[in-house]
Amino acid sequence: MRNGRNTWIVCRQHGVTLIEQIMVLALMATLTGIAIPPLRQLLSGNRLQVAQTDFIAALQHARETAATTGKPTLFCPTRDGRNCSNEWRWESGWLLGHNANRNNQPDQQPLYTGHGYTDQLIIHSSTGRRFVRFQPDGSASGSNLTLVFCQRSSPRNALNVVVSNSGRIRGAPASAAEAAGCAQME
Repeated sequence: MRNGRNTWIVCRQHGVTLIEQIMVLALMATLTGIAIPPLRQLLSGNRLQVAQTDFIAALQHARETAATTGKPTLFCPTRDGRNCSNEWRWESGWLLGHNANRNNQPDQQPLYTGHGYTDQLIIHSSTGRRFVRFQPDGSASGSNLTLVFCQRSSPRNALNVVVSNSGRIRGAPASAAEAAGCAQME
């Protein structure tokens, strides 16, 4: 191309070749393939932590409800959202209700219900405890309750929620034995 002074100006086109584009796509596919397994494990651990946090919050709410209303308050597993299911397994959901007559069922309609969790999540209680009844003084009479949370796909990352007789609620990592026991449940 010539400009007004009889000199040539060279115009170069800038761009990316097809080979360069293919190399970038291949590199991106490789990096994505490397990143997916750790991302799945991270999401799996997050599901457990969310379930553990939900249970801690619900148990604290049940304890607070008993203390503020002066009525014994029940926290138990449920399948239908209306009645306690009297099971060791909690992944189908939970409910919270007053239980003045001490029959291990809500006196009327439940005050709150919690939703169920995915098929992969297992939540079970320790032997001897299928519910928690908080007294108006905030205590949870009976033996300590331990809820174990694990996933079939990664049982070694199990978590606990522990409720003591005094009503104290805490979350913790599960022991190796609890994680192994949880993983064997179907």
